[in-house]
Parts: sequence; structure tokens; C-alpha cells
Amino acid sequence: MTLGNQLPKIITGTVPGPKGQSIVDRRAAACAKAIGCGYPSVMSRAEGAMFEDPDGNVFLDWVGGVGVTNLGYSNPEVVKAIQDQSAKFCHAMFNIYSHEGYVELAEKLNKIVPVKGDVRNTMFVCSGSEADENAVKIARAYTGRPNIIVFSGAFHGRTNLTMAMTAKKAYSIGMGPFPDGIYRCEFPYLYRAPKGMTEGEAIDYYIAKLENVFMESTPAEHCAAILFEPVQGEGGFVPAPIEYVKAVRQICDKYGILLIADEVQSGFARSGKMFTTEYWKEAGCPADIVTMAKSIAQGVPMSAVTARKEIFDKVPAGTIGGTYGGNALACAAALKVIEIMEREDYPAKARHIGAKISERYNEWKKEYKVVGDVRGIGSMLGIEFVTDQESKTPNPAIVKAIIQDAAQMGLIMENAGNYGNVIRLLAPLCMTDEQTEAGLEIFEKALVKNLNIK
Repeated sequence: MTLGNQLPKIITGTVPGPKGQSIVDRRAAACAKAIGCGYPSVMSRAEGAMFEDPDGNVFLDWVGGVGVTNLGYSNPEVVKAIQDQSAKFCHAMFNIYSHEGYVELAEKLNKIVPVKGDVRNTMFVCSGSEADENAVKIARAYTGRPNIIVFSGAFHGRTNLTMAMTAKKAYSIGMGPFPDGIYRCEFPYLYRAPKGMTEGEAIDYYIAKLENVFMESTPAEHCAAILFEPVQGEGGFVPAPIEYVKAVRQICDKYGILLIADEVQSGFARSGKMFTTEYWKEAGCPADIVTMAKSIAQGVPMSAVTARKEIFDKVPAGTIGGTYGGNALACAAALKVIEIMEREDYPAKARHIGAKISERYNEWKKEYKVVGDVRGIGSMLGIEFVTDQESKTPNPAIVKAIIQDAAQMGLIMENAGNYGNVIRLLAPLCMTDEQTEAGLEIFEKALVKNLNIK
């Protein structure tokens, strides 16, 4: 049986085993502690949704490199595409030389990324942070305005500008001063909306909060863009309600503001469509600019920004780009990733996995009073834990214990949310039904074990 078809299996009693612990110890001595790592797992090889450590323990990965491996680990077609390109050349800086891989990938994204406008352009950089930062630069260049509105719960990166845009300040402790011109609004987190409101009333409430930003922080005529994630990642896997997005689109059109969608984590089939913003476009509220990264190239560093051509045409020459943007290996990988996702209908795989897991999560919500909310789109799902369903008091302690115990049984999961009380699902979309069931069984065992933790 290949690794990709196996189920979780721990043979060392506890993890890491001796070989894995040796690598963990070497990491502690040689690598920056501030990078952080809360998991007792060491990857020696990986395939599909599974990885093996140096001691022979086999883990099911529900983190997927934080959304990087939607296609699974070590897909042979992607591996071959990278090998074939490396035999030709590994790098051609696009500011100096043209290469067909960059052009072909841009042409493909111009067709499939659901931004407003029929004639599109795409640029490539290397990380989600760079994509978001370039999107801001592009919006400022197009509008001639300085200010950006972002949201509570947002995560946009760790560069100086994107740390300012990111809400959770644990990611920017001691790193200031930060750039001016970034203003924050409350995100429509419906589970934690003021008590007693209907969904419609809550959306009106959050739209009023956005309108207040124009009075209290930045006048609309000074605002270049409103930027948010279609489904917040670090913020707790909170989807932006489509009626809210419609209202934001109307506000942007009214004031000449660009709408930027950060699809770094939610893109490439995760939501049950190739891009979550396809739902936006179908509802008549497409974004002006979409940023993407993570699963775009299956782990080869790559990110992208797509917008209509008239927006890009306002950007001064030389202000965007970079040495490694659109690297030849990354372009080859990304082209193959998209080909496979379209051919094998990966969005349908996401819907299938999401339906199975959300059904079980909702059963737990009825049975276990520590489960407060289940939400998400496709297989980008969050399950929020509370001390009790009435008070909705966040319960990060149980989440920490569940994740630790699940890892010891061969399931790797990760928390999210402002309070660290959400467990997020970012499993590779090639995960089999048997693996999905095995993961749910481990999760529930860890949950039951820790029910009394407050």
C-alpha cells in the first residue's frame, strides 16, 4: 500500500519517536525560536494527505501546510513538471527576460480569476504577504488615494505593511512603527453579532460600522481600497456573508474605492469552486483585485495578483515585480496544478469532503455543549469551541488539549480565531473517505477525552 492510501498509525507509543526527537532537538539548537512550532511531528516523506516521520509513524494532515497542499503531497505530475522545467532552466527574472511559463500562467489566471472587467492582467511574486502588499500599491496607484480599510480578525502577512493590516497583534509584537493609512473595521462575524439580532439585522449593523469608518477614520474620497478575506483564516474561518459583500461592492462603486479579495488561503478549489470569489461574481459583486498564493504551485514559492488591465496600466513602471516573481519552476508547477484541478474536478472533491465533515461536526454540536459553531465554505471549515453554548465564552484550553491528543493518535490539526478556540480544516482535497472517517474518529476521541476542560 502506498503512503497516500494509508491510515494514521503510531508505532512509537508517543510522538515524536527517538529519530524525530533528535531532529526536533537539532532544530531547537540551530533555528530561530521565534518561528514557532507547537507540533510533535517531523516529516520525512509525504504523499496525498498523509506523511511519515523518521520513526515510521504515519500521520493524517488536516493542516496541509496551512492550505498549500490542496492537491496533496508529492503529486507525480507536478513533480515531473518541475523536473522537466529544471532540466531547461530554473530561473529567468521577468523584468529582464520573458519566458513562456510566466506568460502562459498569466493568460490562464486572466481567464479563470473572477475579477471585475473582461480584460485582465496578472503579476507574480513569491508569498501571500507580497501579493497583498502589491495589491495595495496597485490600488493606491490606480486611485491616487492613500488609505486602506481592513478588518478585525484579518491576517494578511508579516511584512511591515501587512503586519499593520493584520488584526492579531501577536504577529507584530515589537515590530513597529507601522505605515500610516491603514484603518480597521469590524468584520461580520455573525456567530458573535450582538445578541438577539437576525442575520439581516446583523449585516445591516456591520455595514453601518463600515460607513462609520468614513466618518471616524478615513473620508471615502481618501480611501483607495477595502480589503478582506472571503473566508477569514487566522480570524477563525469566518465567511463573509454574501449579502454583506453585495453591500460592500455597492459602497465601493459609490465612492470609487477598489474591492480587494485576499484569496491566499481560500483559493484553488478549497471553497468548492476554484476561487471563493466565484460565489461573489455569481451574486453580482465581483472583486476588483484578487490576491492568491498557498496552493497555487503546490509548495513552490509563488503568489499572484489579478486585476483588470486598466488598473494595472496606472501603476508606474518599476514599482512592482521582484527577482523571483514568476520563477520558472513555480510557473511550471502552477500550470500543472490548475490543469489537474480542472481535469479531476477538485472543487467537487472539496464539496464532498466538506459535506461529510460538516455533517459530523453538526452532530457534535447537538451532542457536546462545548461545540459552539460550525461554519465555512466547501472544505474550508471551522469548528468553534466554547465553555457553554449559552454564554459563547471562548474555550482555547480544550482546543489546545484536543490538538495535542489528536497528534499523539496520528491526526495533525491547527487552531485559529482571535481567542485560539477554533479548529480549522485545511486537509488536502485528495483525502480518501476512509482517511476522512479515521480523522473524524481521532478528533472525536480527543474531544470526548477533554470535555471537562474549561
